[in-house]
Amino acid sequence: MTEKEFGRSKAVVLLIITALLWSMGGLLIKLIPWHPIAIAGSRSAIAALLFFVYVRKPKWTGSSAQLGGAVAYAGTVITFVAATKMTTAANAILLQYTAPVYVALFGAWFLKERTGLADWITVVTVIGGMILFFIDDLSPGYMLGNIFAMLSGMCFAVMVLCLRKQKDGSPLESVLYGNILTAVIALPFLTGQPRLDIAGWVTIAGLGVFQLGLSYIMYTVAIKHVTALDAILIPVVEPILNPVWVLLFIGEVPGSWALLGGVIVLFSVTARCLLPVMCKGKKQPDENIISSEP
Repeated sequence: MTEKEFGRSKAVVLLIITALLWSMGGLLIKLIPWHPIAIAGSRSAIAALLFFVYVRKPKWTGSSAQLGGAVAYAGTVITFVAATKMTTAANAILLQYTAPVYVALFGAWFLKERTGLADWITVVTVIGGMILFFIDDLSPGYMLGNIFAMLSGMCFAVMVLCLRKQKDGSPLESVLYGNILTAVIALPFLTGQPRLDIAGWVTIAGLGVFQLGLSYIMYTVAIKHVTALDAILIPVVEPILNPVWVLLFIGEVPGSWALLGGVIVLFSVTARCLLPVMCKGKKQPDENIISSEP
């Protein structure tokens, strides 16, 4: 599929599939009895190989956006794995998804992409919905893990802004180099880890190939066709899906507040995604690159 054949609607589909793959992270990470950085580095090494196969001839531009995206990516995946290991999966994913606030605040300055009233309403509604969704699980404990989760949200926001900044280039390389950086950082932590059985290695491979590699390939393709805020709001269905896997594999039933929060988040994100299509007369995003002009 060429760039011109690609549009916003296809990008939204890719972002939803990406969120589905991302949502498996919490469950799979908790199944591996390794140090968090060892897990992050192992899955990133596998993901880097997948990216090499996909990109074939990666380019190093040395731009601040490419370098910043790579560093922010490494920070995102390392701090998220640490948070998932050190606090509840719900806390980790909720606090990471404070990222839309940072994107909304700095997107206009960094990318010259206008943040409208509908965007701000969606951000506030999404955060409110997620608080309701996890109100039964969120506790004052696991403080260090919660801090890592908040740092992951900040890194995620910076990564999205840097990837979107490269909309006229190739944001794939930022993620590739970010995976390599993560793998290098993890090298000292790989020694002395418990031996994994076949199921453990399959879990690591699944994290690297699907949950991280394939998902970020789709994400970097999609982000060239939506705004930075869209790229961080649409995958927000990830924290809704996370407890679904917990329900299916562990048997934990979400509470009534969680169900209400899920409805609010899904409704607000869906409405925001459909808004450009519903508003007649308003300029639609270009088939190649979404315009930042009002």
